[in-house]
Amino acid sequence: MGRGHMPTGRRERAKEAKRERIMTAARELFADHGVSGVTTQQIAHRADVAIGTLYLYASTKAELLIMVQNEKFAAAIDVGVAAANATDGQGVLEPVVALIRPVVECLREHVENGRTYLHELVFGDPAEPYRQAGLALAGRLEGGITGLLTRDEDIGATDAATLARVITAIIHISTTATVHLYRSDEAVLADIRDQIHATLAPHHRAGRLNPRFI
Repeated sequence: MGRGHMPTGRRERAKEAKRERIMTAARELFADHGVSGVTTQQIAHRADVAIGTLYLYASTKAELLIMVQNEKFAAAIDVGVAAANATDGQGVLEPVVALIRPVVECLREHVENGRTYLHELVFGDPAEPYRQAGLALAGRLEGGITGLLTRDEDIGATDAATLARVITAIIHISTTATVHLYRSDEAVLADIRDQIHATLAPHHRAGRLNPRFI
């Protein structure tokens, strides 16, 4: 082996170690100062890598934020799925709220970061790998809500998918709208719950209202 050539295994470990340092630096700086208060140079300095090296892992600050938030989003969905499954037998409203609670709390942990993250997922380049991963997580959340709604005998599979899309839109608006910025998580979640209740109610009218579902 020629001098200066690093074995593939060692090279991959070195790359992963740099990625972890960059992720840790971005996570800490975004948490402390918000995405608008941090520069890529500061992240590179904290991670002890050259700015050019940082750009090999993420070409913009927005991509760095998405990298960080994707991990939090995935963990929040895992917690929500477990919580929703633990409410089995309680209809659909409470399981759906249990599923989305940790997601809402995750997005509002640092409101600016959460708002920017959702904005980037919706309006950014969907072909960019980190956005693809984030959109896949959003799809997983929507799919989880769909699955819960199909427990309701009055909601068919097609309607469940449509309602899940509506509910995710409610979450998006409720966690990003400026009017909600200074409300508590509990107040925002209560408002979301009321909106979901109203969204599902038409499926239980005309004598079909079943209190175990709503």
